[in-house]
Formats: sequence, structure tokens, C-alpha cells
Amino acid sequence: MTLAVGSTRAEFEAIVGPSGLISDRPTCEAFAIDGMAPEFTLMPSTTDKVAALLTFANERGLAVIPTGGGTKLSTGNPPRRYDAAISFGKLNRVIHYEPADLTITVEAGMKLGELQVLTGRDGLWLPLDPRGGAQSTVGGIIAANAAGPLRQAYGGPRDMLLGLKIATTEGKIAKTGGRVVKNVAGYDLCKLLTGSFGTLGVIVEASLKLFTKPPGSETFAFQAGTLESTHDLRSRIRRSPLDPLRMALIDPSGAAVLREGTREEDQSGPELWIEVGGSARVIKRCEEELNKLASATGMPLNLLQNPESSWCCISDLALWLQSKYPDVTIFKAALPSEASEEFLMRAERAADAEQIPLAGFAQPGLGIVHTSLLQVKLTQSTAGLAMRLRQAATELGGTLIIEHCPVGLKRQIDVWDAGGDDLEVMRKMKGTWDPNGILSPGRFVGGI
Repeated sequence: MTLAVGSTRAEFEAIVGPSGLISDRPTCEAFAIDGMAPEFTLMPSTTDKVAALLTFANERGLAVIPTGGGTKLSTGNPPRRYDAAISFGKLNRVIHYEPADLTITVEAGMKLGELQVLTGRDGLWLPLDPRGGAQSTVGGIIAANAAGPLRQAYGGPRDMLLGLKIATTEGKIAKTGGRVVKNVAGYDLCKLLTGSFGTLGVIVEASLKLFTKPPGSETFAFQAGTLESTHDLRSRIRRSPLDPLRMALIDPSGAAVLREGTREEDQSGPELWIEVGGSARVIKRCEEELNKLASATGMPLNLLQNPESSWCCISDLALWLQSKYPDVTIFKAALPSEASEEFLMRAERAADAEQIPLAGFAQPGLGIVHTSLLQVKLTQSTAGLAMRLRQAATELGGTLIIEHCPVGLKRQIDVWDAGGDDLEVMRKMKGTWDPNGILSPGRFVGGI
């Protein structure tokens, strides 16, 4: 151990205590990002300790990356530097919970699954199904603005956020929203921090709006002949009285992967899944409307049995697919809603030309399309295919990022789409909030 490392260790230990500092290689390797492991793993037990850690790291120019459940660390470019991970495993307490007001305030390390169990006792929930599922932490969900198909009915984290408490690189605790009268320094910190991937400040506490959980739900699947026909079906659904909780468009390859290991028969065409929720009477009326659509379009309609595990797979593609396809690459396109089917068709043609198997999972009501390259090992043509898919998204009026991929691909292509007109504003915000560039350096858009 060098003198500098020993001094840094001593300073960190003085802040978090011996039990809050880990520097053995096996443990630190568990927090590695794209093959780069931190020298230290820090586990503060209070928000003040988080602020103190940031003050020290800022003074020493040490790069820190906050981590929660670790479920989204594969998103983003490789870090330029990575000296310490700040783990939120000890910051998982409930600060305030008022079921009657439909509000809850928790520390950033609270896992989504634990929050759902707590609020579920009162018939409430936080209607989010992000990547990482129950293991996702509240802080990580907000930092990544992570949402799944439930966004169709409820919106995303930004829509449920009432207030935040943030630790800054100056060692201050900034508050916004919630029971605070005004925002700090004129910024709407809730919007600023949501989706910033830990590059501006470290979220330590969040106040959230809860919802009444539907008493029941059912998922129905239309067996569509072609992607073009699903586009027509979606138009009919929009004009109907239906108000789905979730909707997913799954291409034949995606449906086949979902059914692996089950007794369900594979279908030859794409499928449109629709989840409806409410009382038994409401669900019955929704089923009647869906059967009318099935009769009008000639598309078979099936009630899916035990669909929740499949919805979890769709929400968490990386975790689900990586076990079978170690070098799986997952693209996320954000498009005008009407372009979802067209993008899937272009993606399938481009992948077929490279002889790379592709599975498509779309949230068509939101214009979100995930395409997954089912590769056991990265091939030389993957980067070129990624560029063609990005071009296709651009031509259709959208953007495309690489949400998950091997580090070998990240060395060839920026995972983020080119920054738009607001990139310069983002750089200025980074300079204001993190002038020494110690927070997740290089991980975000434009190398921020």
C-alpha cells in the first residue's frame, strides 16, 4: 500500500468507520463497471456521511460512483476514472410514510421490492416496473429515470417525484420539493437530477407519490399476423374505451425466447400484449371490448396464465437474456409512437443481413422499442449494425442508445446518441455542480 492510498484509506475510515470501508479486491470487484473496479467501497450510514465523503473526494480529486442495487451499472460509457464506489446498502430507511396522503419519503438505498411490500399492506404501490425490478433502489431508479411498460398508465419516476435530498460535491445537503418551500438556487432539482446518472449530485432521500393498487389485473395477447396489422390494431385500441395498464409488442423471436422452457406453443407472428386492471367487473368489461376487437380484426385473443414473470422479463431484458447470451446487446429506441412497428421491421432486416439473431420488445404506446442482439459472443459486425439501427431511429424522428452491451462494443461506439441542442447546457450544469468532475466521470452523454 502506497503512502497516498494509506492516507486516503484513513480519511475514508474516519468518516464511515471500519465497518463502512472495504478495500479487499474480491469485494471491490463486485462493484466493477466495464472491467474497472474501485480501490475502495464505501458504505455510509447517514446522509451527512455521504456529504462528508463527497467533500473529501472533491478535495483529493477522487472519482466516485454511487451505487444502489447495481442493476443499471452496465448502462453508460466506461468511467474515465473510478476510485471509490459509494454503496447505499445502509441508507434504506423509511423517513416518513402517510398512507392517507399517498406519500412516502425513503432513503435512496430502499429497494423497490421492500417499498412495495410496505405500501401493499395499505393497498398502495409505486407503479414502476424498471430494469432491476424488486432489487432496484429508489435512488438508482430516479438517477436513471428507469421505467418499464407500466409507464403507459402511470408515467415515470419524474411524474411520481415530490421532493429530493441531494448531497453535493461541496459537502452540502440540498433539498427540493416535498415539504420544502422553494427549490435551491433557482433550479428544479427534481427534474435536473432525474435521469442524470449520478453525474451532478448524489441522491440520498426521495419523497414519492403513491397510488392505489388495482384489486386485480389480467393480461390478454392478440396473435397478429404482421407488424403492419398490429399498427392498425393499436389505432383501434386508442379509439376504444380501453385504458390499459401495460402494453407490449413482441416480435416472433422475442415471443419464442419468452416461451422457452414452457409448454406454450410458439406463434408465427408478432403478439400484442395488453394488461387491464381494476375490479372483476371492470376487467370483465375490458375483456368484452377486447373480444370485439378480436372479432373485428380476425386476430385470435388469448388470456395469458401467470403472466407476471414474463412482464418482469420484458422490464429487465439484460438480467433475463444475459444468462443465456453472455454478449447480448440491447438497444433502446425512443420514437414517435406511430413509428414503433416500422423501426422493428427495419431492425429485423438489418440484423438478418448480418445473420445476427434479434428479438424485439416494444412499448408501442410510449414509442419505446428494445431490440436485443442474441449473441453468445460479440462479433465484428455488431458495431456497424448498431450504427445502422441508430440511423434508422434518427430517420424516424427518434434516438437510440445502447442500454446494455459488452465493454468491447463500448470501445468502438458511444452508447449514447449524439447530444442534442441541450448538450452545451448540460456541460455547463456539470461544471456548476461538479466542477472537478469527480462524479461518475465520462459515464454520461458527451463524456459528462
